[in-house]
Amino acid sequence: MSVLLLTHPACLDHETGSWHPESPDRLRAVLKALDAPEFAALVREEAPLASDETLSLAHDAAYVKSVLAAIPATGAQALHLDPDTVVSPGSGEAARRAAGAVVAAVDAVMGGRFDRAFCAIRPPGHHAEPARPMGFCLFNNVAVGALHARTVHKVNRIAVVDFDVHHGNGTQAIFENDPDLFYGSIHQAPFYPGTGRISERGVAGNIMNIPFGAGSGGIMVRRAFIERLIPALDEFMPDLLLVSAGFDAHHRDPVGGMDLGTEDFAWMTKELIEVARRHCGGRIISTLEGGYDLRALADATASHVHVLMTAP
Repeated sequence: MSVLLLTHPACLDHETGSWHPESPDRLRAVLKALDAPEFAALVREEAPLASDETLSLAHDAAYVKSVLAAIPATGAQALHLDPDTVVSPGSGEAARRAAGAVVAAVDAVMGGRFDRAFCAIRPPGHHAEPARPMGFCLFNNVAVGALHARTVHKVNRIAVVDFDVHHGNGTQAIFENDPDLFYGSIHQAPFYPGTGRISERGVAGNIMNIPFGAGSGGIMVRRAFIERLIPALDEFMPDLLLVSAGFDAHHRDPVGGMDLGTEDFAWMTKELIEVARRHCGGRIISTLEGGYDLRALADATASHVHVLMTAP
């Protein structure tokens, strides 16, 4: 199986400060893991810059301009956009490359060059709302990619599955009023950002939130996948499946409080590939979200990508 890996060195230039968990070392750890011999067959390409117009598919145009205008031209100190979300001189290009990676992955998969793609990028995106940065996120990378697929490739029904430990409030906000966009999230609750209740169903039942308490492990998550999420995806019948791949539900993660193991992320990946085979012609695109223990992040990402490469 030919799989595309999209990344860019500029994503390392988003400096957040020595105290911040969303550090460049996260991406370094992921890329080092993907340099192992078993990943030699990955096709590696550099992420392009997303344009203002493309970012505005998921965000208010005024918001795009305001975020980019807030990026400092010089200086070593990161500037806070909110208590958790910071920018530095390299953040503008990093954020454009992060969103551009998902856009390029959509082009590559919809154009038939690849069946699957993984975007090793930062900053993450799933907390970014249409007009607000939040939770380390500037632009909603996966939503930009999904709406690019609709606008450019005329893809009708698009699903995003998010297994980050935090609920993707931004993706939900962008998707919830469009019946042809599906968002399914497995996350810890009560927890940041405070959204993601089961009762949040979207305009046409197109939002599925499956919250778990702290300490929840693989048996519970796998059961929820089988009994709730996969049937909902089969009913929705997406033409394209995207994954917000956060690995902070890992039991080693210092930020999250769930108890998943590396093998659980591999299992979820296999199940989502089967959904893509049934409904999307096998087309699946994954993008990195959270994960803050470097060893756990590297191991879980490598397992996820290995399944993307080897599952039939």
